[in-house]
Amino acid sequence: MEFENVITERHSTRAFLDKSIPREIIEKLLFLSTRGPSAINLQPWEFTVVMGEERQRLSRVLVKSMRERNISCGPGAVRPLPEYFMDRQRKLMDSILPYLEKGTDFQDFINEGSCNFYGAPVAIIFTIDQAFSKSRLVDVGIAVGYMVLAAHNLGLGTCPIGLISAFADEIKEMLNIPEDKDVVIGVAVGYPDPDSPVNQSISARAPLHEVARFY
Repeated sequence: MEFENVITERHSTRAFLDKSIPREIIEKLLFLSTRGPSAINLQPWEFTVVMGEERQRLSRVLVKSMRERNISCGPGAVRPLPEYFMDRQRKLMDSILPYLEKGTDFQDFINEGSCNFYGAPVAIIFTIDQAFSKSRLVDVGIAVGYMVLAAHNLGLGTCPIGLISAFADEIKEMLNIPEDKDVVIGVAVGYPDPDSPVNQSISARAPLHEVARFY
C-alpha cells in the first residue's frame, strides 16, 4: 500500500543531545498535547515537567530503586500472552541489538535507560486523579499520542516510558505530587542525537490484517 512508509521515521528516541529545550517550546508541546479529545471533556491528564538538574536527580533515585528492587520492563500481562505478541517483542529486541555497543545487555539498556529517560533533558510525568476509574486512562493515552506527534512536528524526539510507574512513591515524594494522584507514565523529551546508532533502530509494526477486522 502506498501509505505504508509514511510514518516510518516516527519511532522512539533513545539517545538525546545534551541540549536544553526552551520553556516556551515545552509549553507549546503541552498545549498541543491537551488538544486531544477526552470523555465528556473531563481532560483528566495532569503533567509534571522535570528539567535540568532535577531530572538528573530524579533519575538517580529511580535507577537506585530499580537496582535494589530488581524491577524490569515487561508486558504487564495478567496471563500468558499469545505467541504473536511475544514475537512483536522479539522483533523490537532484534531491531535494537545491532545498534548497541558490543557486550551491552538489552534488558539492562532498556531498564536503566528508562529510569534515566535515555538522557533526555526533559521528563514529563503524566498523572491522573484517583477519583477517576481506570477507563479514563484511555484519555491519558490519547494525550500521550498527541504529545509524541506534536513533539515530532517541533523537531523533538520522545520515548514514552511505562516502567517509571513502578516507582510512583519515590516520584510523588520527590516531585511533591499529591497522594491522591496516580503516576501513569512518563515521556522523555529532547533533541534526538543524529549520530547515535541506536536512533537508527525502527521497530516493526504488525500488518493491518493482524490487528484490524472489517465487516
